[in-house]
Amino acid sequence: MKKYQMEFIAQCRKHGVIGDKITREQLLAVCAKEGYKCPPAWIVQDSARRAGRGQYWLNLVRDTEPTVEASAPAVAQAVASAPAMIRKVAEEIGYIPKKAQTYVPWGHFTDVRSIIAKRIWFPVYITGMSGNGKTTMVEQACADAGREYFRVNITAETDEDDLLGGFRLVNGETVWQDGPVIQAMKRGAILLLDEVDLGTDKTMCLQPIMDGKPVFLKKISQWVEAAQGFNVFATANTKGKGSEDGRFIGTRHQNEAALDRYSITLEQEYASPATERKILVRAMAALGVDDVVFADKLTQWADTVRKSFAAGAADEVISTRRLVDICKAFAIFGDRAKAINLCVSRFDEKTKGDFLNLYGKIDEQVEADVLKAASAKEEVRGS
Repeated sequence: MKKYQMEFIAQCRKHGVIGDKITREQLLAVCAKEGYKCPPAWIVQDSARRAGRGQYWLNLVRDTEPTVEASAPAVAQAVASAPAMIRKVAEEIGYIPKKAQTYVPWGHFTDVRSIIAKRIWFPVYITGMSGNGKTTMVEQACADAGREYFRVNITAETDEDDLLGGFRLVNGETVWQDGPVIQAMKRGAILLLDEVDLGTDKTMCLQPIMDGKPVFLKKISQWVEAAQGFNVFATANTKGKGSEDGRFIGTRHQNEAALDRYSITLEQEYASPATERKILVRAMAALGVDDVVFADKLTQWADTVRKSFAAGAADEVISTRRLVDICKAFAIFGDRAKAINLCVSRFDEKTKGDFLNLYGKIDEQVEADVLKAASAKEEVRGS
């Protein structure tokens, strides 16, 4: 940093500015006390220093040398590989999702939108069957509210380095890069932990963050405090107790202390037939297809399958995602029977046959024997 910049930061510290972030009010107060006519341009006119509405970073991570803990093996290795060049890198990867013209707000969307708009720390756990719009709901709520959004897909291998950050080799230099969680905290953004129940105890590094408190990055000896508006949403197919029927293989029992840190749990069911019909009609319209009758038949079919599943008479369900895929296949091939057959071929032969038979009873234009014929034709082609 330049000498005059360091001097100004020292003056901010003298007047009680703690941490690397300063509000516009604090900035103006320091300028008034130190005789500056206006706020320094190198702060207010540098877009990289904007930490939120009326907030600025004083010490950008690109400006300072981190304090390295020599005892940390990962850091020691990084130092050895590039002893003369260890510094941190500022990244600007904020993302505000685009509004999807085909999206139909339903279920908990209004609640999620309200939570996001309030900018209050209020972590939310969203659970429900696969393909019913949990992730899309959070994304589109952010789009509607104009909020930055970071999506992190959790796996069994996700660990502290993936979430909080670590040292990376960039252009031959060893640099520190904040992970998506830290970036979301600094930017006051929405963090989505997708499929969180696939994670292991390696994700327990999130505990202080889930308490709404600052987190200490031990590899660079730095505290990070979340900017106003930061919040965490998590989606999962289970409630953190694993999948007893094996449908969601890979999900694990989550730490009770981690689960208890979510303020509320939203249980997401599949949309009602009326809502699902709107979803399919919009999806078809976006693909240049106008077939409301087909949308009606598909929603009736899916609803019947789900009721059978709930009653224990069926082992599988038709998700909203699969119905949209059928609409896409129909737009491509122009054939209802072929579209349905191709999209249910992922199921075992018995389940597939049952689904085809059921649809044949619902849609008088596509009888069961036509569906079976389409299925046989595809099998011949495949062989």
